[in-house]
Amino acid sequence: MLVKTSLIKRACNYISLALISALSVACSSISSSGKNFEVEGHSLTGSELHLGPFGKPQPVANVTRGSKAIESGAGLIGKALVMDPLVRPFSTIKAFYGVTLKSAGGFFERTFIEKVRMPKLENKPVPELSDTAAMDLEAWENQLDELTSRQSSSGRIRLLVDGDEYFSRLFSSIATAEESIDIRTYIYDNDDVALEVADLLLARSDEVEIKILVDGLADLFATRLDSSSMPGDTILPASMSQYLTHASKIDFRKQSNPWFTGDHAKITVIDQNLAFLGGMNIGREYRYDWHDLMMEVDGPIVRQLQYEFDQAWAKSGWMGDFAWLITAMKGYEIDTSGEGYPIRILSTSIHDSELYRVQLAAIRRARNHIYIENAYFSDDKILFELARARRRGVDVRVILASHGDSGILNLSNQKAINTMLRNGIRVYSYPGMTHVKAAVYDGWACLGSANFDKLSLQVNQEINLGTSHPGFVAELMERVFYPDFENSLEIRKPLPMMIRHHFAELIADEFL
Repeated sequence: MLVKTSLIKRACNYISLALISALSVACSSISSSGKNFEVEGHSLTGSELHLGPFGKPQPVANVTRGSKAIESGAGLIGKALVMDPLVRPFSTIKAFYGVTLKSAGGFFERTFIEKVRMPKLENKPVPELSDTAAMDLEAWENQLDELTSRQSSSGRIRLLVDGDEYFSRLFSSIATAEESIDIRTYIYDNDDVALEVADLLLARSDEVEIKILVDGLADLFATRLDSSSMPGDTILPASMSQYLTHASKIDFRKQSNPWFTGDHAKITVIDQNLAFLGGMNIGREYRYDWHDLMMEVDGPIVRQLQYEFDQAWAKSGWMGDFAWLITAMKGYEIDTSGEGYPIRILSTSIHDSELYRVQLAAIRRARNHIYIENAYFSDDKILFELARARRRGVDVRVILASHGDSGILNLSNQKAINTMLRNGIRVYSYPGMTHVKAAVYDGWACLGSANFDKLSLQVNQEINLGTSHPGFVAELMERVFYPDFENSLEIRKPLPMMIRHHFAELIADEFL
């Protein structure tokens, strides 16, 4: 299966986008220990598509996806180097210092962990599992108030496991929306599923206000790459943004990428009272090909999610940081009196690694069990703290994808797997691709858009939800973790290591 996300998501933060664009054009495929990328051919080899008089895709000759990528890449570079410092001065400065300081400090910290702290820890025997009671969740929630500088709100979460459940609910919610549809996604693909969503949105665009916000860097590559599971006779528009906005009232914006930081969050808010968030972008692999997870949320917590969208939307406009500041000053009210149970928004930004800080604290506090499912697992500090937790007798289990969508991270994961096995951590290989991003620490759940890598924990914009509500955590275990443990192959022996695995880990640690 050909997939698109790894090149998009894994574009190195410090490499010029011009170089990335040139390489992507020069190479029609990338060997796939982590899958291939190909220029779309279909039945219109060498041609592009444009919108016909009724908004339907029509073929147009003499335009290549490669030339379009270079043109879009040049525009993105110009925006990042010229426009962003003018209209987003605070974001640009924060991104520069954040990327620089985290790279320098992270290198020394990783080296110290790998060369000193981890070997010292591994000299100690791995104990039997402890029957110690789980951590005090009330005390943990109080600690979270201090760690995050914000309180939880209230609401209810409904799990949507895999694409059929999520897209069915998304379609029906779009169809019944009365006032507004706000979509913030990392990738709005150029495939048949994205086209189906676009047609639904276009049908509603005269009746409700629709805003769509995508990551600029991700959008650059989403126009070039597609899933091999898509029917070969599918006719697609040359530009999904043009298809959505041509002769319609839909407002479509692309997030800027100061110093090539990204917005990896996935939030859709309907009528300001219902929200979807999690790991799925809008595209075919999320509906049909991958194991993934979204949440449907209602209650007062949705106001905060709407506020998160409004801030990102304001910053993406021509007033940039100044519009964001006006929106931020309005703030929002935290309501804990509504129906539901306590839910907390957790985020990552270039200046505040809140999700990283919180999950490290959760690992350190856990006394009974830690269960994690994530395809991208390259953070050395997380690995070290998990190894320490296992030394306390905590039952630590990690589910990884057996066929991930990133060749570099597939290789890097192999080294991480061996590290976990040496420290008594149980590792499971999920058949195919799991894009689930979820964790349970002694009855506290944290799930959303963030991976366990540098980009998600320290660089990109991410949104997760955290809750210790027993009913929800039990549902997460019953519907996701227990079935995935059962359906996965437990890795019991160390995997072979070669130079390329060590090299991949170096790249993943620094850039991914």
